[in-house]
Amino acid sequence: MNLNYKKLFFKNKNVKFFYYLEVLCRGVIPKTFLRRKARKILTTDWGNRSEWLDFRVNYYNKLTPGRTLSNDAIRIKDYRIPKRIRVYYFDSKQYLNYFNQELKFQILPGDIINIPSNPALVKSRPIVGDNANAVLLNLDKSRHFNFIEDHIPLCEKKDILVGRSMFAQKHRHIFFEKYHDHPLCDLKKAFKTSDPDYLSITEHLSYKFILALEGNDVATNLKWIMSSNSIAVMPMPKYETWFMEGTLIPDHHFICIKEDYSDLEAKLFYFIEHVDKAEAIVKNAHEYVRLFMDQHEEDAISLRVLKKYFISTGQDPLHL
Repeated sequence: MNLNYKKLFFKNKNVKFFYYLEVLCRGVIPKTFLRRKARKILTTDWGNRSEWLDFRVNYYNKLTPGRTLSNDAIRIKDYRIPKRIRVYYFDSKQYLNYFNQELKFQILPGDIINIPSNPALVKSRPIVGDNANAVLLNLDKSRHFNFIEDHIPLCEKKDILVGRSMFAQKHRHIFFEKYHDHPLCDLKKAFKTSDPDYLSITEHLSYKFILALEGNDVATNLKWIMSSNSIAVMPMPKYETWFMEGTLIPDHHFICIKEDYSDLEAKLFYFIEHVDKAEAIVKNAHEYVRLFMDQHEEDAISLRVLKKYFISTGQDPLHL
């Protein structure tokens, strides 16, 4: 969706109606056409972008040959729409449909914070440790991959950290209790549009700093914050998605605070006083976001991740 259109009519949110409309349009494309397209995409010479695409494929999929699928693995042709969290089905089928429907895979929908014992497709995984069995795809992307346009310069924004959440998880609750009445913070327990203190994405943009604490897994708002002219404030991330949160550099792409949040005030004061450093973070964040904006590259990487998944589990994806 055009970003200006999204900002004007939908307050910078992705709209599920357009998501499902796209799903319906994809559903009528013959699989024979998709197989021909897959052959073309998988054999494309990306020139000076090849190294970057290779890096991303191997970052998302760290499997080596000889891996064994779980007994719960199913053939693509037997994959059916689940009763719950259907977006995982539609987002994975977008690329699974390019392959031989006899190939087998396993997908674990939801907020995955543990490494599966067998290779599985996931939305999220822990950053630290041997996470090879957790193969990342861009799942639940309508919710998570929301990029926006922000025409308010950083220098015109309030020198305040804004945060809206129910602060239900223990680590979020600790942050709220510590800073909800701090003069540098505007924190409220509000998540639904019906909540009195609710703020839309657009209304967040008048603040220089936006809280991006992880929830059950990643911080859902991190992507749109980094595409705005405000700055994400958070500790080092523990989980990652297709956005490769594990490659983010502290105080380069976001303002990094300690795990116990004890340096929040010092960090905010520093970046309020050093405007050039704050502007640099916004610039770096924008450059990072742009890495995910080319749909042709996103398609090629997704197909190559799956191709490597099938090969690593002893299957032949080349017979498309």
